[in-house]
Amino acid sequence: MNKKADLVFIPTPGVGHLGSTVELAKLLVHRHQRISITVLIMKLPSDSKVNTYLNSLSAGDSINFVHLPSDDLQGFDPRSFFTSFIESHKPLVKEAVSKLVHSESASHDSPRLAGFVLDMFCTSMTDVADEFGVPSYIFFPPSAGFLGFMLHTQALYDEQNKHTAELKDSDSELEVPSLVNPMPARVLPSVYLEKEGSMIVFEQVRRFHRVKGIVVNSFMELESYAIKSFSNAETKIPPVYPIGPVLNLEGDRIALGSSGSKTKAEIMEWLDDQPAPSVVFLCFGSMGSFSEEQVKEIAYALEQSGYRFLWSLRQPSPNGQFTTTSDYTNLTDVLPEGFLDRTVGVGKVIGWAPQVSILAHKAIGGFVSHCGWNSILESIWFEVPMATWPIYAEQQFNAFEMVIELGVAVEIKMDYRKEFSGENQMIVRSREIEKGIKKLMEDENGIRKRVKEMSEKSKKAMMEGGSSFTSLGCFIDDVMSNLS
Repeated sequence: MNKKADLVFIPTPGVGHLGSTVELAKLLVHRHQRISITVLIMKLPSDSKVNTYLNSLSAGDSINFVHLPSDDLQGFDPRSFFTSFIESHKPLVKEAVSKLVHSESASHDSPRLAGFVLDMFCTSMTDVADEFGVPSYIFFPPSAGFLGFMLHTQALYDEQNKHTAELKDSDSELEVPSLVNPMPARVLPSVYLEKEGSMIVFEQVRRFHRVKGIVVNSFMELESYAIKSFSNAETKIPPVYPIGPVLNLEGDRIALGSSGSKTKAEIMEWLDDQPAPSVVFLCFGSMGSFSEEQVKEIAYALEQSGYRFLWSLRQPSPNGQFTTTSDYTNLTDVLPEGFLDRTVGVGKVIGWAPQVSILAHKAIGGFVSHCGWNSILESIWFEVPMATWPIYAEQQFNAFEMVIELGVAVEIKMDYRKEFSGENQMIVRSREIEKGIKKLMEDENGIRKRVKEMSEKSKKAMMEGGSSFTSLGCFIDDVMSNLS
């Protein structure tokens, strides 16, 4: 029974997915001393943050990082860039794992390869795991509800030839087995409203059925309906292990150079001077930015609302490219004239935000968020109610789930989406934003109480005997059974 198991983790490139993957790896090695993990790093040419992040870790001996060579990555079609990029790494992954297996077989007490844990976008790597004769698992960083949505839309297409793109611009609704309420077509993620992009997604999801288990960053108490729907599913799906919330509570270190530490100290000092819980915090993720017209509408809303605010305002990347945003060199270029003078003492406009530290601060009374799943889990953990303003990826779905399904958020806009082509930009007017902020801060619907209860449940879930603790134990048992 003293066998040691080595798991190969393959995260999607980019610091967002890497962060939660590493947190999962830490959970596993802390929980079971006979598990070791090798994380294979695929690097996008534009991503400088990955190294900063990895250097900030002290993961210990049981987690080993292997950087795959990054070849010349020109010539991919941007639409299918991600899939081609991951596909092109298969030989490199095979080579890295062969070396690993070879060194393991050389020593009698070395761990044995027990399986691959693949990020949801890396499912084509199941082919490589098959060559080594080991099972694959998926680590699914978004919600359980969204996992159900992905499986359902793929089955609709494959079994009934129904495509979600047909719902574009319609008022119709979609029944999804992982949701209690029918879902309006207007909150479908953008990729599901176009034929080509969704075909790539369906291909990935078909591979979900080939794995031995799916590990989801959620917990039973938050998404009980969605999680239970998997065991009632008519289509056979692999066992689902909700093991969340897996949070990187030290995440602020990623962007901290010396200037970052100074900025963070300044922000925290400002928050220390504000009464509890009086400040509304606005932050839209590493790719969240707005046109100048939209920035002005947000500014008018904040000024009109009279609430104290901390606003992380980021500059869009040039010509709408899908890359991370940067800080403005001069905020007055984009804000309404005199705005900073008029709101001095009441509000603070910043660039990059140490989000975890801010959400943990007692002065924060509400969070206007792009509804990335990690941000939602952090917000719940720190008992901060949310107002939804989704931008891209599955964020519209998340906003719907938080507002309508779970009642832990209010809506500013649920169906906002940013087309990175820069076309048909929706503008949310200041009146609508102000109304959402007031609803959030005045808490007419008792959302603050629900968020507080859910926060307590999220912490219990991770403790010994909690639902996620138990689920992680079942996942570990399954991994160890691969060695027998």
